[in-house]
Order: sequence, then structure tokens, then C-alpha cells
Amino acid sequence: MNSSGGARSPATEEAGWLCGERLHFWEPNQTFHTDRPDLSECFQLSVLAWLPCVFLWVASPAYICYVKKCSRGYIMMSLLNRFKTAFGLLLWIVCWADLFHTFYELQQGQSPPPIYFITPLVLGITMLLATFLIQYERLHGVQSSGVLFIFWFLSVLCAIVPFRSKILKASSSDGIPDKLRFTSFYIYFGLILLELILCCLNEKPPLFSNVVTDPNPCPETTAGFLSTVTFWWFTSLAIKGYKMPLEAKDLWSLNQRDSSEKMVPKLLKEWEKEQIKVKRGQNLTTKAAYAKQQPLATNHVSGGAAGGETSPEEVEVLLSNPKAAPHQPSFLRALIKAFGPYFLIGSGFKLLQDSITFVNPQLLRMLISFTKEKDVPVWWGYTLAFLMFFTAILQTLILHRHFQYCFVTGMNVRTALIGAIYRKSLVITNAAKRSSTVGEIVNLMSVDAQRFMDLTTFLNMLWSAPLQIMLALYFLWQNLGPSVLAGVAVMVMLIPFNAVIAMKTRAYQVEQMQHKDARIKLMNEILNGIKVLKLYAWENSFKEKVLAIRQKELTVLRKTAYLGALSTMAWTSAPFLVALTTFAVFVTVDEKNVLDAEKAFVSLSLFNILRFPLNMLPQVISGLVQASVSLKRIQNFLSHDELDPNSVDRKTSSEFAVSVVNGKFTWAKEDEPVLDNINVMVPQGSLVAVVGHVGCGKSSLISALLGDMEKVEGEVSVRGSVAYVPQQAWIQNATLRDNILFGKSFNECKYRRVLDACALTPDLEVLPGGDMTEIGEKGINLSGGQRQRVSLARALYSDAEVYLLDDPLSAVDAHVSKHIFDNLIGPEGVLKGKTRILVTHGISFLPQVDNIVVMVEGRVSEMGSYQELLNQNGAFAEFLRNYALEDVVEEDQATEELIEDELFPDDVLSNHHTDMVDNEPTVNEAKKSFMRQISILSGDSENFRCRSVRRQSQKKHQEAQEKKKPQEVQKLIQAETAETGRVKTKVFLEYAKAVGLVLSVIICLLYGCQSAAAIGANIWLSHWTSDSLTNQTKENVNMRVGVYAALGIAQGILVMISSFTLAMGNIGAAKKLHANLLNNKLHTPQSFFDTTPIGRIINRFSKDIYVIDEALPSTVLMFLGTFFVSLSTMIVIISSTPIFAVVIAPLAFIYVFVQRFYVATSRQLKRLESVSRSPIYSHFSETVTGSSVIRAYDRHAAFVLMSDTKVDENQKSYYPGIVSNRWLGVRIEFIGNCIVLFAALFAVMGKETLSPGLVGLSVSYALQVTMSLNWMVRMTSDLENNIVAVERVKEYSETKTEAPWEVEDKKPPTEWPTEGNVEFNEYSVRYREGLDLVLRNITLRVKGGEKIGIVGRTGAGKSSMTLCLFRLLEAAGGEITIDGVRISEIGLHDLRSKLTIIPQEPVLFSGTLRMNLDPFEKYSDEDVWKSLEHSHLHKFVSNQPAKLELECSEGGENLSVGQRQLVCLARALLRKTRILVLDEATAAIDLETDDLIQSTIRTQFEDCTVFTIAHRLNTIMDYTRVLVLDKGQIAEFDTPANLISKRGIFYGMAKDAGLAQ
Repeated sequence: MNSSGGARSPATEEAGWLCGERLHFWEPNQTFHTDRPDLSECFQLSVLAWLPCVFLWVASPAYICYVKKCSRGYIMMSLLNRFKTAFGLLLWIVCWADLFHTFYELQQGQSPPPIYFITPLVLGITMLLATFLIQYERLHGVQSSGVLFIFWFLSVLCAIVPFRSKILKASSSDGIPDKLRFTSFYIYFGLILLELILCCLNEKPPLFSNVVTDPNPCPETTAGFLSTVTFWWFTSLAIKGYKMPLEAKDLWSLNQRDSSEKMVPKLLKEWEKEQIKVKRGQNLTTKAAYAKQQPLATNHVSGGAAGGETSPEEVEVLLSNPKAAPHQPSFLRALIKAFGPYFLIGSGFKLLQDSITFVNPQLLRMLISFTKEKDVPVWWGYTLAFLMFFTAILQTLILHRHFQYCFVTGMNVRTALIGAIYRKSLVITNAAKRSSTVGEIVNLMSVDAQRFMDLTTFLNMLWSAPLQIMLALYFLWQNLGPSVLAGVAVMVMLIPFNAVIAMKTRAYQVEQMQHKDARIKLMNEILNGIKVLKLYAWENSFKEKVLAIRQKELTVLRKTAYLGALSTMAWTSAPFLVALTTFAVFVTVDEKNVLDAEKAFVSLSLFNILRFPLNMLPQVISGLVQASVSLKRIQNFLSHDELDPNSVDRKTSSEFAVSVVNGKFTWAKEDEPVLDNINVMVPQGSLVAVVGHVGCGKSSLISALLGDMEKVEGEVSVRGSVAYVPQQAWIQNATLRDNILFGKSFNECKYRRVLDACALTPDLEVLPGGDMTEIGEKGINLSGGQRQRVSLARALYSDAEVYLLDDPLSAVDAHVSKHIFDNLIGPEGVLKGKTRILVTHGISFLPQVDNIVVMVEGRVSEMGSYQELLNQNGAFAEFLRNYALEDVVEEDQATEELIEDELFPDDVLSNHHTDMVDNEPTVNEAKKSFMRQISILSGDSENFRCRSVRRQSQKKHQEAQEKKKPQEVQKLIQAETAETGRVKTKVFLEYAKAVGLVLSVIICLLYGCQSAAAIGANIWLSHWTSDSLTNQTKENVNMRVGVYAALGIAQGILVMISSFTLAMGNIGAAKKLHANLLNNKLHTPQSFFDTTPIGRIINRFSKDIYVIDEALPSTVLMFLGTFFVSLSTMIVIISSTPIFAVVIAPLAFIYVFVQRFYVATSRQLKRLESVSRSPIYSHFSETVTGSSVIRAYDRHAAFVLMSDTKVDENQKSYYPGIVSNRWLGVRIEFIGNCIVLFAALFAVMGKETLSPGLVGLSVSYALQVTMSLNWMVRMTSDLENNIVAVERVKEYSETKTEAPWEVEDKKPPTEWPTEGNVEFNEYSVRYREGLDLVLRNITLRVKGGEKIGIVGRTGAGKSSMTLCLFRLLEAAGGEITIDGVRISEIGLHDLRSKLTIIPQEPVLFSGTLRMNLDPFEKYSDEDVWKSLEHSHLHKFVSNQPAKLELECSEGGENLSVGQRQLVCLARALLRKTRILVLDEATAAIDLETDDLIQSTIRTQFEDCTVFTIAHRLNTIMDYTRVLVLDKGQIAEFDTPANLISKRGIFYGMAKDAGLAQ
């Protein structure tokens, strides 16, 4: 525009019509080239007045729709609202007063220009719209309005100019020309200012909103617009978190829209649509290809790949025909439909932010040119400085809005994924379960869902990065012309380099994941079977296995680190290389090209903008690749076949309660059928027993009735509700009462009856909290028998119509099993009249059942009543004749008396179960401690039930009541503590030590050098640009370019070396920390595992080690990087404008202040988040193991709800965590923006003395400091959060250890023990410090080769005897010697490897059968086969195609319990030591196998010393001597015959078992 104002531009012409001749639209002299700038009246009236109006009219249609859609109920008319409305109307009146005034003037014959009509009219109507919006929002429950706030803000902003100019005019000329307009304008200004202020205040929440009902609502929902934009509403939590560590109760409730109940159905709905779509498409192709094909009936609902309508052959045909290959339903599409719209809002913000980013480099250019020119008004400089500040602030606010949307989307995706996976895992078929273990599914939940969450944050970079790159290049071209292409070429060359690195890294990560999975799976088994490992002294073999995997893992990590160092170098050097090539080309191409400050520094700041998208793009792409792998995994899992809910007909009206017709069942479609040609009819109300050998398909039959197996053909119908008692009881981690109620309502009377029938009443008296005792994971603090009885009690309480009992009596003692049969299952029991199907090994009960089903190898061989089968004289009769004599209890014995006098429930607190039920450690000592404490409290040392129950029963009852009062329910498993407060400096030191102190110092030095090189290069550049002022450019070009290049390349190399040394240090530390942890855990005494849930230990091995391996190194890298960048920025700015040092102190103070608030709060939130995360996974793995029970009882929905609640609890602490990052970002970036402001202001002030080069240098440095400051706080905090992992690993690597495994100078001779003599001398033992003794002063001698039976009531200390021999418990007094060697003096492995135990519950590890028998590979194959032959597994193993290499699945799931027991026997035969301990090994085995084992032991261990803890007395009647324990002391010790003749305790027991008269 021409400054003389002679010629007019078209815009001015247009305005001329509006404003008439008198008023000029644009007057540069009045505006720019003066020290008192002002805008023309016409411009003020048109542009400034209309700008807010245009905004409001454009925004309101969309806004009104949005408000209508998200209506939250109405708000009562408040004082605030009345004022707002009144002011709105006043404004309308004021505006129209102006309009009428103009009409009045027109009548007076003046001719006001059209603008005086148009502007008041437009303003007036807009004010009415604003007033309408105020009321509309009130009616739809909007508490604070963003649109109106922006409108009022714009209005005030635009009114400031006329406000000033009117005063200027009035003061300069002679008074006020137009009094009315003057007055009305100031009234107008006052009113909009008031509206703006009122708009910042908040309305009350709408009536009936959930804010009112919620005890701790999230203030976000009620926060005002300003508060929302700056995240001010979070401050209250930040302050609370700073004052004292946050706890779960301080957290706000989750917003309704983020909860599981909203999110999961949303995703599942879309996913179902996808599945239906694919099925439809498939049916079409299938129908086209095979019109007449009959569908096969398989017992599954297809979850995807093969529709229910396609038979397996067809699927193959379809797959082989590429055109018709069934495509899986796209899970991605479901995700996009469910979460896309919300995410797009965030993308909109991102677009805005990208455009604003490029304003600042332009302002910088103006600023540098301003410093060059001599005679220009100073206010230009200040205006530019403030403009830079404002754009930066706007950018900050918009960016964080965008992040908020992205993170919330990520959080929602995670919620939905976990919910979907959980729901799916309850219904997948067994074949599907086999293909993904519990560990893998948990991984889907944790790792893969997490990946999606991480991706959503940066997904927008996919389009935003190219956009930013294009814009930057456009501005660069303007600045430097075609030379930019040289720089671009360098960038383009770096992209494939980065891409290759990313691909490689990705490949390594996949490999790393596989190793990690393998390691965790192995650790899981080790910890589950830790007791067995200790008893067998196998720790070393397994330690080697773990370390071998770990070594592979570290090798991969090391490779990743090499790549990482390279990419960091590329990352840091890229902008520099680009700048170097561009400048070099620019200067050398043409003599006339001069590199001045303006070109150089504007280009640099543009290159800095370029840097972010260029770095992010490859990261986002690799993130996408990772997420797509996760997507596939999740999609495959969600597409697994589901169990067909209709495979078992529940609606049947047949007269039989349970019927199977021509049933053929298999565990997986592709396997051989396990059950074939099954025909079973069970009449309503009858009791049917199912008997047969180990592995003949008894349990499978029950599973088939539950619908857990694939039904290949036939019909199954079950009438009415079902209660199911599995063979291995499934107990939840809840109170005993909850386990029994299992979701039913509590009914005291019924509940008591149930407890009595299941013989649980006496146990409750001994449990510390009665039935409110918390039961550990997998029922860890109950004995096997108690667990089984709780499982029975649950079934009984559920009051179902059909009872499926899978061998519930095997785990309990003979007299208890008799009590339960008589009172519960049998013809006179509580369940009479219900339909009962009982799988059993106990022959004594068979005469009392209605029907017996005999199973042989997966078929029903015979069926009928006891008498019929005896008369048929088939397999069953044979089977009975062999065993009946030993086992049948004398029927005529008065049951009454038995119950009154001799009810010792098998294991009131079972010390004799050295429980290994589904791989769990016992918590004997925990239980003992309870008992001790109770006995101390109630002063009743006799709290193990004494024999004369009759006399004591009344007294006992009162005592029990009294006992329960003082004793608070004691938790067995202590809650995991979330560390609070600052992470101690000690932990950082520990980590530095693990890295190596010298190495740590070297790393810091390297980082310092690298920063110095970077600063050097930029200062050199600033000198180079100053050459242009003195016209020396030509001479020095080569020298300038050369030195610049040298400095930059030095920096690149230093970066690489430093990140490399750092990575090596970190990997060394990771290796050390894991080795210590593993070592310590294998040396930890048994008691630790009994009181610590396995999940908690696994968490240390998975999550924490992962953090140390992968998260921590990158955090340290980033922290050091950002720290040195921030430092160098300060140095540069201060060196160019020293006055800046003054500002640093207050800014640093605010910075540290905000940082401390943030770190304290965010650290605690992270900890709460991780503590609330474990329950999700432990509840999940609990669910997966008990899924058949949950389905049988139809508790599906309740468990889904439990899981959802746990996820919501977790997100409750995660959400404030996200917001805290936003809160911090806004505040820190504000500080960064202040630095920009001051750097620019001081540059303007020192304009006379500064060279443009220095101004450019300091301001361009200031522009990039925000990023570093922000990341620095984030990294400080991440560092503190991640270093917690070191703290946690450290904590578990320093727990107390057991005695050394080998003591060099006390090694026993190699063939020890040769005789097998065992002596106990005044021996006492307790479970843990501070507890009472379990065995007291036991003295006995056993000669080599003797066979000793150990019997006694519950809690008598039977299992403690064996634990002492193996030193799982250490002596409290006295000693044990074996063949003259004191066992307390030798190493644990030397001792344990010389003894053999056959544990009560068989534990197998996943791996080959061979490995399970001989992990150290000490024996030849021949020996192994021989042991298998003696343990009667020879036939089974030699029939397997893999022979000894037969793969056992996790926990040996693919062998029956009996076969697992035989494997344990084979282990014992293989070791063949002089001393054998047998712990109740006969519980889960049918009589035949039992006999095999006993006879094997008699023949193979003929000359060995054998200790047997007996369950069935008949097994020990022919032993040399029997030891009867009572309350930890020896009650009787003699030959069985003598003991029976003595008529003592033993005689009583034998009499119960029908072995004595």
C-alpha cells in the first residue's frame, strides 16, 4: 500500500462506499510511521466491530446442535445468569440506540455514511444471539461456555483500539465532536467487559446431574472455560499431592463417558457388526460354491475365520481358492467406528496448531530486520516481542487440548480392549485356550492394549508431519531459494536410513518380546512349583534355563542399543547437516548470495520446526507397525471359536435330568475324540457314580455335560441349573464366606447348614477371622481338603438342580469323606432328591449309589446298580473283588457316635498337606501363626480340637465367639505397599553403581562436550552472518564453511559415542539387577513364597525388569539430552544479552516450584496406577483358570462386572496422570514463552549495541527452549517413576535367604547316606520367628531300611516332620542326623539331592517329559525308560509319537492327575536315594494306581528307609513301625500290631477306618 495515500487499492474503494468520502479506510502514515500509532475510524467501525460478530454467527449453528445433543438437564435461573442476560439485553439496547441516533441524524438532514447504519444493526442482532445462547445453554445444562467466552474476549480486544483512539482524539482536538456515540461506546465497552468477567464465572451444576450424587466428582465436568483450557481445575489435586502422598480415596471418580460400561459395549457393538458382515459375505461365497453341502455340527460358535455354516473341508477349499478366501472381520474398522469421531476433534486442534507454528519464524525475521534498520519507531520491536509471546501461548493451549483428546481416546481404547478380551476369555473353547496360555492373554491385555494407547497419542503425526514439512519447505524456499533443495536432499537421504533402523529395531523388538514371554512363562512355573524345586534341589537347572533366555534377551537389547546410538546421531545431526549443506550451497552457487542473520536464523528456526516431524514420522510408522502386530494378535484372539451355549440343551422336557445320546466329544476339533459313543441317562433325583482307571475320561464326561468340550455328534441335555465341583478346587482370592456364597445372597440358617454338612464348622473356629478370613490366591491358606470342602459348600449353597461332582472326596481324610458322603452326597444327605453325578475312587460308597457308570478308555463299558454290575461279573466285578476287602467301612458302625466323638475334620488347618495343589505353596506357617495368635488371645492353648468333643462343645462355642471379637480379621497376604514420598537419592546411586561409577562420570562428560560443540557451531554461524555487515563475505567463505562443518560433525560423533556408552552401561546394569533378583528369589526360604502372591513376584520379573531393560535407558538418554540443551540455551541467551540473567531467577523459581508439585503428584499417581493394575491381571488369570466353574454357575455377568470395576479403578488413577502432564505442559510452556518474550524484549532494548547475528542467535535458541524445558520436567518425573523399578527389584533381591546350597568344607561323602539311619535328637521346630513350636523335643531313631508310617490328627505336625528332613524349616532346637552327619551343617543341595520325596500334589513343568524326570541330564535314556517301566508309565509313553520328548504343557495339564502322580514316582525311582519320603501321595489316585505305587515302593525301595504320611491306614498296616504324632509330640511309636493291641490313638483311627475291631 502506498504510504502517501495517493492511489487507492480496491479494498479501499469498497470501504470508501461504506464509510463515505470523509472517512478513510486505511492511513499508513497515521498507523505505522509515527510514534503514536492509531487506526482509522472506518477500519475501527468495520473490521474491528464485525470480527467478533462473524465469529459468533459462524460458530453458533454447530454449537447449538452440539449443546442440544449433549444436553445435561437444565440449570436453575441464578443471579449470575440474570445479570448476564440483563447485560446482553442492555448491549442490544445500546447498539440500537446508536442505530436510532443515525436515523435521527438522517432526519436532521445530515447524511451519515452507510457504516453507521450497518455496524449498530449487526452488533445489535449479534447481542441478541448472544443473549439467546446464554439462556439456551442454561436450559441444556452448560455450566461454562467457550464460544461465548471467545466472543466476549474478541469483542473486548477489538474495542480496545477505539477505546484508546477516542481518548487520543478527545485530548488532542477541541473536546468531543460526537457526544452520544462517545458515551454509548464507553457504556458498550463497560458492558462487554462485565460480560467477559461474568463469563469466567461458573454456573451451578444442572439439576439431577450425577455430579450431585457422586461423592468425589471430577471437577472437570463443572470447570469453567478458562479453567478447562489451562487445566486449572487440576491444581487442587496437585496441591493435595504435594502436601501429602495421594491415596486411592483422594482420586476423583471416573467420568461417566470414560467408564467400562460405556466404552466396552461401544466397541463390542461395532465388532459384532464386522463379524456379521464377514459371515454374510462368507455365506454368499459358500452358498455359491456348495449349494447342497450339509453343515457339520461342531460345538462352537465361530468367532470369525470359519463361519458356522462352513465345514472344515470347505474352509480348505475356500482358502486354497484365493478369490474366495475368507477375510477375517476387521477389528481395526470396529475401533475406528467406535473411537474415531472423538479422536477427530483432537485432529482438528492439531491442524490449527500446525498452522500457528509457522508464525513465529516470520516474526523472528521481522525482528532481525527491525534491529538492522536505524530510524524506526521502537514500538514495532515491542509489538513483535509481544506477538511472539501471544502466538506461543495460543499454540500451547491448542496443542494441549489436542493431546488431551488423543490421550483420552487412548485410555478409552485400552478400557474397551481389556473389557473385550476379558469377555472373550470367558467363552473361548479349550482348543483356543490351548493356543494362547494365560500368560499370553494377560500380555494381550497389558502390552498390546498399552501399545494402542501409546499410538493414539501420536497418530495425528501421520498427516500432520507431512503438512509441517511442506509448509516449512515453502517458507525456506522463500528465504533461500533453490539451495534449499540441497538440504531437502540430505533429509530425504536420512529417511531411508532411519527407516532401515526402525525396521531392524522392530524386528529385534519382536524377538525380544518372544524371549521375554518365554522367560516370564518359565518364571511363572518356577515360582508356582518353587517348593518342588527346593525339595528336589533342582534350582540350578532352572536358573540356568532362565539365564540362558535372559542372555538371548540381552544380546537382542545390545543390538537394539547399537542401532539406537546410530539413530540418535542421525536425529541430532540431521538439522545441522541440512543447515550446513543448504548454507554451503547457497553461498557457493552465486557470488551475489550473502548469508546474513535474517536468512540464517530464520532458516535455522524453520529447520528446527522440521526436526520434530522428521523424527516423529519414522517413530509413528514403527509404532503403527507394532500396533498392527498387536492388532492382529487381538483380532485373532477375539476371532477364536467360542463355546456354543446351545451345545447342552438346558430347556429339555425329557424325564431324565441328564441325558447323553450317542455322544462323541473331543477337546479340540482337530484332535481324536476323547469320549466316544457315550449313552448315559440319569433319572431326576438319582445319585450316579462314575468309576474307572486314571485317564479313562471320567472328568471329560463331566466337562462334556458342562458344555466345555467340542461335541462332534450326539445330543446332550441337562435339566435345570447346575452346580459343579471340579477335581482341583477353584478358590477365589476373597473371603471364605464370599467363596461359598459365590454371589448368592446371605442366609444365615442355610449357610450354617451348608457349613455343617461340609464339615467346615470346626475349621472356622481355627481360622483367624472365621468365615471372614481372606483366602489367598488359589486358596493358598487352606489345605487341599479344606479347599475341596469349600468348593462343595459353594455347590451346596447354590441350591441347583443338577450336581456334577468331580472326585470331591479324594483330597480329604477317610472319616471326613465318610461324613461328607453321609451328610451331603449320599442317599440320606442334604442333597437327596437332587440329581447327582459323582466321579469317585472310593469303593466304600458304591453300594449306596443308585447307578454306577464304568468308564474304560473313553467309553462307557457298563452301567447299572451295584448289585447288577456284580452279577454281570464284568470288569467292574473284577475291580471290586480286588479292593473291596481293604476299603469297605463297616456299615453297622454307628454313624452317630462317629460324628459326635471323632469328627476331626481332615485338615482344620492342615499341616499335613504340604500342599502342591495346582502348583501352590502352602501357607502352613501363616496358618500356624493365626492359630498361635488366637491361642495367645484367648488364653486357650488347647485350641486344636481336643478329643472329648461332647464335654467341650458348649464351652467351645462360647469361646469361639469370644475369640472372634478381639481378633481383627488378619490378612494373610499383606497388601502391596505403594512406596510414597520422594525416591531416595540412594536408589539413583544404586543404579549408578550398577552402571559403574567411572562410566557414569564419563557419560556426563561426553554429553557436556557434545553441547559445547553445538553451541560453538551456532556462535560461529552468528559471526559468519555478521561478515555481511562489513562486506568481508567473499574472502572467508571456505574458512567459514569448513569450521562450521567441523564443529557440527564433531557434535554428531560425540552424540553417537555418548549414547552408545550410556546404552552399554544400562544393559550392564540390567543384567546385574536381574541376576541378583533371580539369585535371591531361588535362595529365598519357602515361608516368603507362602505369604507373597506369585503375581507380585512375577510383576518384579516382568514389569520392573522390562522398565529397567527398555524404559529406563531411554529416559536417562532423553533426560541428559534435554538437560544439556536447556543449559546451553541459557548460556547462549545470557552471553548475548547479559541482562537476561535477572529474569532467570524468578523463572527458575516458578519452574522448580511447578516441577516439584507435578513430580510429587504424578509420581504418586503412577504408583497408584501400577498398584491398581495388578488386580486387573490377577483377577483375570483367576478367571481364566476358573472359567468352567464360572460358566457352570452362570456367574458370567458378575465376573465381567468385577473386571470392569477393576479396570475403572485403574483408569481412575491413570486419568489424573494424563491431566497432570497437560497441566504441567501448559505451565512450563508458559515459562518457556516468557523466556522468548524476554529474550526478544532485551534484544529490542539493546538494539543499538547488538549485531543482528546475536539477536538471531539468542531468540532462535529461546524459541526451541520450551520443548526442552517441558521434556526435562517430564523426564525428571519419568526418571523418578522408572527408577522405582530399580527400588522394587532391589527390595526383592535383598530379602532374607535360606542357608547356603553347598558348604565346601562340610561336604558329605559322595555315596552318603549309605545306611539310611535317621535320628531326631530333642528336635523342635517352628514355622517362623515369633510363632509357637510345631514339633516339640522329638527324639527317635530309625534304622536304615525301616518303613515308617506317620499318622496323626490335623495340626499334629505330620508334614512338618518331612519339611524338617529337607530343611525347608530350620530347627529351633535339637538336631537331625542321617548316617552320623548332622544335616544342619551341610549345604542344602547336598542334603536335598540325597533324599527323595513324592509330594502330595504332583507338579510338572512345561518342557519335555525327559526334562521333568531328569533336568540335569544325569541319567542315560535307558535308566529313564527303566524308571518309567517301574512306575507303570511305560505303555503310555511308548505309545506317544514323541516318546520321552513328549511335551508337557504348563503345569502338566495334558496329563491326568493320576499320570502326573506316576511321573513323580518315576522321578523318585530315577533318583533312588536311601531315604524316601511319601507325602499322602495317594489322595488323587484310584485304588489300582494306588496299589501299583505301593507295590512299586515295596519292591524298588526295599532296602531304603521310607517315611509315609498316611492318608489311608491300610497302606501302612504292614510297615515296620508307625509314628503317631499329637500336638507336635510323639504320642505312640511302635509296630502297627502292638499299637492296635495298646488300644491308644492309633487303634481309634484304625477302628474308624474299619481295620480293627
